Amino acid sequence: MAAPRFNNVLKLLLKIAITAVCIWYVSRKINWSVSLQTVARSNAGWLLLAVLLFVASKLVSAIRLNTYFHNIQLRLPQKLNMQLYWLGMYYNLFLPGGIGGDAYKVILLSKHYQQPAKQLTAAVLLDRISGVVGLGILAAIYYYAIYQGQYYSTWLPILVVPGVAAYYLFVKWLFPSFIKGFWPTLWMGIAVQALQVLCAYAIMQALHLDAHYTAYIFIFLLSSIVAILPFTIGGLGARELVFVWGSKQFLLNQSESVCISILFYLITVVVSLVGLTWVYRNPLKQTAEK
Repeated sequence: MAAPRFNNVLKLLLKIAITAVCIWYVSRKINWSVSLQTVARSNAGWLLLAVLLFVASKLVSAIRLNTYFHNIQLRLPQKLNMQLYWLGMYYNLFLPGGIGGDAYKVILLSKHYQQPAKQLTAAVLLDRISGVVGLGILAAIYYYAIYQGQYYSTWLPILVVPGVAAYYLFVKWLFPSFIKGFWPTLWMGIAVQALQVLCAYAIMQALHLDAHYTAYIFIFLLSSIVAILPFTIGGLGARELVFVWGSKQFLLNQSESVCISILFYLITVVVSLVGLTWVYRNPLKQTAEK
């Protein structure tokens, strides 16, 4: 027991250290007074729309995960699925050490429904992969929109088709139980990322960044891919690092650009806090009592 606990603490400390280094590096590259002024003059209406779009993306994401559960004959009521999804969001963001939100959901569902943990883990893994695939498809499109045939940008949209075909074969060969949900989850994966792109667009409008939309969105998509990597706390620091790098590449104002990432992270925190409700009111326990 001591060894796993020590490893979890070590992982958490490492994440905190990497997050701190990323934030320190970003702090050296931007003018915080400019960033704060940019955030201070943001439009509340556009920010509210950004929050609603982010919530919509998470609702679609939760439905996508439940589709994977249905593929293995786990028929979760959609309301219960949403509650567990938000609980997982809270744990993923606020308890990054030890058991993450995804692992916690697997443990809860496995115990409550006597469902094999291996199948549940596969469902959660494929849910994450479908999100990355959606990000990759949109990033390829925006990369082409920026470079218009230069830097091999024509090839990326063309490679989307064989890439999706390879992904289909990957699921069919390694996870055959989930193949019947392949197309619905693929489209939902793209929809989730499209809604978050719209969320980022609303944030740009709130910050009065009225130009270079394509470059900003491309940087946002790259930052989303990097944020998935489990090296920082909830992607904090990693997203900002990508925005600093990307804004330099596209000759954008770094201090203003990083505000998009900061506000997106704050929106993620606020929405994820809703999951705290079910930390003390286990939705599965309440279902059993009924």
